[in-house]
Amino acid sequence: MPELAEIFRLYGPDYLGQFSDCMLPSHIRALCDIADCRTEALGGHVFQCDQCGQVHYAYHSCRNRHCPQCHGKNTRRWTEECEKFLLPVPYFHLVFTLPQELRPIVRSHQRELLGILCQAAARAFMKLASDPHYIGGRPGILMVVHTWTRAMIYHPHVHCLIPGGGLSSDGPAWLPCKKNYLVPVTALSLIFRAKFMQLARKALPRVRFPGSVWQKQWVVYSKPTVQGAAKVLRYLARYVHRIAIANSRILSIANGQVQFRYKDSRQKAWKTMTLSAQEFIRRFLRHVLPAGFHKVRYYGIFAPCNRVLLKRAKQLLADADDNTTDPLPDAGKDPTPLCDPTLCPFRKVGHLIFVATIPRKGRDPP
Repeated sequence: MPELAEIFRLYGPDYLGQFSDCMLPSHIRALCDIADCRTEALGGHVFQCDQCGQVHYAYHSCRNRHCPQCHGKNTRRWTEECEKFLLPVPYFHLVFTLPQELRPIVRSHQRELLGILCQAAARAFMKLASDPHYIGGRPGILMVVHTWTRAMIYHPHVHCLIPGGGLSSDGPAWLPCKKNYLVPVTALSLIFRAKFMQLARKALPRVRFPGSVWQKQWVVYSKPTVQGAAKVLRYLARYVHRIAIANSRILSIANGQVQFRYKDSRQKAWKTMTLSAQEFIRRFLRHVLPAGFHKVRYYGIFAPCNRVLLKRAKQLLADADDNTTDPLPDAGKDPTPLCDPTLCPFRKVGHLIFVATIPRKGRDPP
């Protein structure tokens, strides 16, 4: 099966030869790490089966947070930790999207403006949620930054998982929202626009933002999680430790061309796209985030500094009638069955015995 690492190994050197002088260090690192992932370049270990005698080479992972082959265990661990603090109430899935006119500016100032995107979305929602017409309390927000469409076009937005209610600020009480309704999206988009532009202009006073952003409606999506919060959580988890595209969507690599499949949201149908290897690599690297940037954020009662409030909300809901709870299917369970890592991968009978270490080949550890 074709893999992203194979594309980078085949066409990455030429790409670096042409563009390395103008590439960000984080982009060069991601390209090199993913190309070397689970190969001799990163070293590894040699094992031999104690039954059939077959030799097994286990190469090290690159551990780059953008690699589609790494972080399977970390993803499951993150999902389990988040499921622990989900509340037994209905949940909503919100998406805050920046207009097309701002995408080039955000692309040039990712660290500042992607952070501001998160702050503006959180502050806008918290402002409306505090209104007694809607919730009148402090909610929780779990937020994940995405920068891509399924066709890997640059499209900065944030996904939010939010409980349907909030903790009262003037006394120990859980305030539920209306059934299947959280806050008005039109008002939310207006507040979101105002807060983003205010924060962006303050952070980047020398940057000229297009006036047309005030003339159009900013897109904010809000829907109840029909099949439960855990399903949305697992969707978000897939992109906590990788970006843009999974190996399973890459169909072929041949003659300098890469073909992959993507889902057209408007037509709700799967389609195929063919790009030159150079264009494919360029699109992928546009979504590599700056080093140290936090793509997962927590606000309200989900913030680490407010875990006492989260505990209070859980206790209040545990003492109340649970007729409106939103069940969390398989919460706390690992969907992947456990297997013996020492079992021989060839005949599934014997066990692997350590034989030797394969040294790294000239690169600093990632």
